[in-house]
Amino acid sequence: QVQLVESGGGLVQAGGSLRLSCAASGRTFSIYPMGWFRQAPGKEREFVAAIHWSGGTTYYADSVKGRFTISRDNAKNTVYLQMNSLKPEDTAVYYCAARISALINFNYYSKNNYNSWGQGTQVTVSS
Repeated sequence: QVQLVESGGGLVQAGGSLRLSCAASGRTFSIYPMGWFRQAPGKEREFVAAIHWSGGTTYYADSVKGRFTISRDNAKNTVYLQMNSLKPEDTAVYYCAARISALINFNYYSKNNYNSWGQGTQVTVSS
């Protein structure tokens, strides 16, 4: 099994920045596709960003394109989410996710395709 632990959440004013980190256990981290999702109160968990195991390809929700950047350091077993120009509507619990077993036609955007999740970190953006 893989354990994912998020950190870096907090309270920030609109227009500010935060950097989330997700540290993973497991020696095969470097082959996992990784994603970030978020869930606001009363809403479904939604896709934010994802990254190919190599780091060469990234995927973003339209709502965060141009503001958020996902990256990974396989040597440190860590994936990051740099969040700039934050808006109040970005307020949510942010979850790190991994796909730790093979899946044909893996869909980076679908939360149902990930099978390992962190506990989440709260991000609150004040207006």
